[in-house]
Amino acid sequence: MYRFLLTPRWWVINVFTLLAIPVCLFMGSWQLSRFETRVNTHNQQQDEASAERKAAARPLGELLPVTAKTSGERATAAGRYDTAHQLLVPDRRLDDRDGFYVLTLLRVDEDKVGGRGGGKDGGSGEGKAGAEDGAKALPVVRGWLPGDADDPAATAKVPAPPSGEVTVTGALQASEHQGGDGVSASGGLPRGQLGMISAASLVNLVPYQVYDAWVTSAEAPGALKPVPPTAAEGTGLDIKAFQNLGYTGEWFVFAGFVVFMWFRLFRREAETARDLALGITPPEPTAPTAPGADPTPDDAERTRSPSATA
Repeated sequence: MYRFLLTPRWWVINVFTLLAIPVCLFMGSWQLSRFETRVNTHNQQQDEASAERKAAARPLGELLPVTAKTSGERATAAGRYDTAHQLLVPDRRLDDRDGFYVLTLLRVDEDKVGGRGGGKDGGSGEGKAGAEDGAKALPVVRGWLPGDADDPAATAKVPAPPSGEVTVTGALQASEHQGGDGVSASGGLPRGQLGMISAASLVNLVPYQVYDAWVTSAEAPGALKPVPPTAAEGTGLDIKAFQNLGYTGEWFVFAGFVVFMWFRLFRREAETARDLALGITPPEPTAPTAPGADPTPDDAERTRSPSATA
């Protein structure tokens, strides 16, 4: 009954099936190995970055401009807080609670910064009034408070920035942009509030240059809570890794589909061979009669009325 497997048609089907299945399995395994390699590389990079963040704080100038490698590293800067330009950053979540950041600008003497970040690079607002003293401002998020930035009861808890020379140590962060997590770039914010922490958004609010970076302080005074650093863009698991994982599933599905189609064709052919062996043959289809044509003798006999045969 299975002699049809020896026909040329089934030789082609069998050879194709025997070749397609291992090819699909090989390609699926290869894509899976590519996914695992990307995951291992990502984990290794994360471990290295974590070790660097736990290292001793370095001067601000050595970490500028902010890159995916320097983002999150501990930076230190000395200067004086500009108490006249303290800003609140609303609609920021921490520990699954709504609240706001407290941002204060630290006037840093560029001559004392050192490193590659000194000078004019890495800042914004060159030539603005008040920059002649050689100082540039570093946005410092001193902490987070729960509540609404428009609520006087919540803002009354904001501690005043310390006066005099201070040294700030915290995680270095890149300037925010529209579409970033927690960023509210919509206009119409009240005076004293800021929707996006960036040099571009601060350049028109202060009369001096601002670093194209910001720092989240490791120590928060009073009722403030320290803001943990966020991961830099491009440091997450590469989208190509998920593509490899998707291709893995596709190749394994292809292999299963080949097996399914071979079994379906085999069962249909076996059933046909069994019916022929038992003498069960399907009726041959009859050609339809064209409209207006004379019926065949058999058709005329079948359609003749009983009165006509009486």
